[in-house]
Amino acid sequence: MKITRRTVFIFITIILTIAADQISKVLVRLYVEKGSSSPIIGDFFQLMNVENEGAFLGMGSELNDTLKLILLLILPVVVLGFVLRHVIKDKSLDNWSLFAFASIIGGGIANVYDRFAYGSVTDFLYIRITDVLRTGIFNLADLSVTTGMIILVAMIFKNKKKA
Repeated sequence: MKITRRTVFIFITIILTIAADQISKVLVRLYVEKGSSSPIIGDFFQLMNVENEGAFLGMGSELNDTLKLILLLILPVVVLGFVLRHVIKDKSLDNWSLFAFASIIGGGIANVYDRFAYGSVTDFLYIRITDVLRTGIFNLADLSVTTGMIILVAMIFKNKKKA
């Protein structure tokens, strides 16, 4: 494989995403007591330390160990590998789409690493606008995946508008 600026951009984005996520989780594990809640901006934005043994919002945490291994470790690694292969091979992707896919891959790898290394994913950010409008507890990897998905959807609409 020829190493191009495009490939370097993809891998730097993935590495920076993983690094930011893992550094933030190390700091949370070191300095934030498990189960605690500390306001950053009043009740609106809070810092917590929660270990999530499942996937998004804890889904799958009750699965038996074999299903967890398949659905939360093996399947994501296979999917992330196929997405990375697609992103590297598809030369028609614009820079925003490359960034979006690389952010998704980096966030996915970071959370899979946590599941492999610790048996759970450290979540620590919580936003509460009202009792109804609030997030689940999430981390920077989740934020990267979500941001990447939003960018991809925006690019799809932008490209359809052009066509």
